[in-house]
Amino acid sequence: MIRRLSSADSGFAATLDALLHFDHSTDDAIEQTVAEILKRVRTEGDAAVLEFTRRFDQLDAGTMAELELPRSELRRALDGLPAAQRSALEAAAKRVSDYHERQKLESWSFTEADGTRLGQKVTALDRVGLYVPGGKAAYPSSVLMNALPAKVAGVNELIMVVPTPRGEKNALVLAAACLAGVDRVFTIGGAQAVAALAYGTQTIPQVDKIVGPGNAYVAAAKRRVFGTVGIDMVAGPSEVLIIADASANPDWVAIDLFAQAEHDELAQSILLSPDADFIARVAASIEKLLPTMPRREVIAASLKGRGALIHVADFDEACALANRIAPEHLELAVADPAPLAEKIRHAGAIFVGHYASESLGDYCAGPNHVLPTSRSARFSSPLGVYDFQKRSSLIEVSQAGAQTLGPIAATLAHGEGLTAHARAAELRIKP
Repeated sequence: MIRRLSSADSGFAATLDALLHFDHSTDDAIEQTVAEILKRVRTEGDAAVLEFTRRFDQLDAGTMAELELPRSELRRALDGLPAAQRSALEAAAKRVSDYHERQKLESWSFTEADGTRLGQKVTALDRVGLYVPGGKAAYPSSVLMNALPAKVAGVNELIMVVPTPRGEKNALVLAAACLAGVDRVFTIGGAQAVAALAYGTQTIPQVDKIVGPGNAYVAAAKRRVFGTVGIDMVAGPSEVLIIADASANPDWVAIDLFAQAEHDELAQSILLSPDADFIARVAASIEKLLPTMPRREVIAASLKGRGALIHVADFDEACALANRIAPEHLELAVADPAPLAEKIRHAGAIFVGHYASESLGDYCAGPNHVLPTSRSARFSSPLGVYDFQKRSSLIEVSQAGAQTLGPIAATLAHGEGLTAHARAAELRIKP
């Protein structure tokens, strides 16, 4: 069902590397299709979007206006939710907003003795596009996690695109859009939706950044439009790494492994433990609980293909391996997690203690669930307010300051052979 490894095994490092490897390259046919879609939307605008929506989503619309949902429909979706669902959605939205309020960057400056003022001006992006998977695979939590940080940052306009195959809409997604303050919603998806946001059409205005998950076509399109617009990231399969000791509940650990594995067959679930007996108990829990899971076939394929239960020498080695793996989600299911948390340098999100299940982070804890995958936590961070703000440098030079800075700049400019640069500084120096 799931491989059992030991860090003491001969060839363990190579085995682990092979287990962690994920090929991000896209099929040539997908790349060719996406390139054609982007080209046509860029040149034909609305007409191409309408054609691709008919072809891929079996949604026949004569104009783009038919594909834009009025604000009143979002409100009806919210008002029509069962009380328990609405309450949960509102509670999650508040927690996510409250957490991200603390991330806002502020402008700052300082003035030197000669009157020169230097600083940083922080401004929000003007317009952001949010891609949301649609149809049966609908994730209202993704709407909250992508839209709310943008709104907290002060983004002026948020445009959401969500495919509705054969007209199938998800009320929770629309309700989440209403709660999060999404400004416009278009029922389009795929690479054509990414192209419309990136280049703009007669109806859809060009955005500054595109965020949100999607399929291989969406990921390929986001890669290709990067540079024309910003993107959040190109995410790989979901991952969890659990460091556990004998104080953990093996059933809880097994279910937490399942929680990642049920995403898809390529998701990765790994357990590290210095206790071989505990690993055996988790393996028994997996065998016991798997038949109770509705998505057991997906879970089984994921665990067999990319999962592992790994016996390590001690917690120091576990933390060293965790930093090497740099997982999207890291759970510290141990009796004393604080010292381990201090040793972790590379992880998208760190869940501390037995009660911090990764699923709480997915939905309602507050921190963002859009996290770096495929070891990119070594150099990138969770989505946040800072992804929707940008910084401009402020340089205000006094006359006295020009006398100090001018000779420095001129000397360096002459050294680089840039005479005009040097003269621009020298002209401001008093004779």
